This record gives sequence, structure tokens and C-alpha cells, in this order.
Amino acid sequence: MIKITIVYDNEAAKKNLRADWGFSCFIEVYGKRILFDTGANGAILLDNMKKLRIKPAKIGEIFISHAHGDHTGGLSDFLKVNPVKVYVPSSYNAPRNAKEVIKVTESLEIHENIFSTGELRGIEQSLVVKTEKGVVVIVGCSHPGVGDILNAASQFGKPYALIGGLHGFRDFDLLGDLEFVCATHCTQFKADIKSHYPEKYVDGGVGKEIEIS
Repeated sequence: MIKITIVYDNEAAKKNLRADWGFSCFIEVYGKRILFDTGANGAILLDNMKKLRIKPAKIGEIFISHAHGDHTGGLSDFLKVNPVKVYVPSSYNAPRNAKEVIKVTESLEIHENIFSTGELRGIEQSLVVKTEKGVVVIVGCSHPGVGDILNAASQFGKPYALIGGLHGFRDFDLLGDLEFVCATHCTQFKADIKSHYPEKYVDGGVGKEIEIS
């Protein structure tokens, strides 16, 4: 089972958590604990994590989707608490204080059943987790385009779920074969996606917990 907890987003799913422009989520799967992106502000990130009882010391690595500040702003503060290994797209300057920095260009197996799409269009990588139902694709802002991301993810299996920021995406037919969609952060047309696919759409927000078996 994969469990994803949103720890940074434009909206809050729980009242005691703080919303802010940016994105981060905590991924627990196959015995690994991965922080995907770090939001815009380290204090907000760490405070939300504390309230969600997610201990930075338990996180084994960080996966950065792209270099924009609303996804990397909390990185330096987190690394002061736990200087873990960081996977970054090759276009992003290596962060300081990390235990190790892996610059990603091509698709990469990070762990068994856990992959990077590789840096698409020279700007952004997405995380792909293989499950029995298909692959779960976690995205930052989808700057390379949802179609290109899903195509890249499909080398690891049939896309089952898409979670994260979709920016100005409106080619809704591309979501037709998915079984699960959670649009967060920078997605401009959340209401349209939800109206097209009410049976598969799930609202995000800080504190939202998603479990896919």
C-alpha cells in the first residue's frame, strides 16, 4: 500500500494546518519514507509536519520535482534538521547540507518499484510508484505537460493515479483511463476536472491522507 499525506498546499483539508502557495507531500511505500518537494517556506513545512506527527528524522530522502521556489523553499530548513539524500532534476543547482545529491536527467529507478520519469523538457521530474493496480504518478506542477508525464510514467506500468499540481491543464480526455485523480496546488481548472470525473476525483489540501492499496 502507498500512503501519501499532503503537508503543503494552497488549501488546508484540516483547520489546524496552514495553507500556503506551494506543494509538498510525504510518501510512505515499500518501507521507504520520501518527502516530495518542500513547499515555499521551511517554517510552515516543518510546523505542518509537526502537527501531522511526521518526524523529519524518519524521512530517508527528498525528491524535488523542479527548481521553482514554491517547491524548494523549505529545503534548506529541512536539511538543517535532517541532511538526507536529495534527488533533483539536473537543471537545479545542488542544495547545500544534503547527505548526497543525485542529479537526474534520464528515467531512474530510485528503489525497487519507485522511479523518476527523468527530467522532462529540461525542467521537471515526476515520481512514479508501481503498485498492483498500476503506477501512481506524483507531480509537482506538470510543466512538461500531463500527456508527456503520463507517457513517461507508462514505461513502468499502466498509469492508475495522478496526484499533484496540474497547472493550466485542460485536456481532460487524458485523464479518462486513470482511476484516481487528486489535483492540488497550481491546478487552475480543479472544478472542471471534478465535474468531468466526479467518480475518480479526490480533493487535496494540507492534511489530506491518500491510501492506495
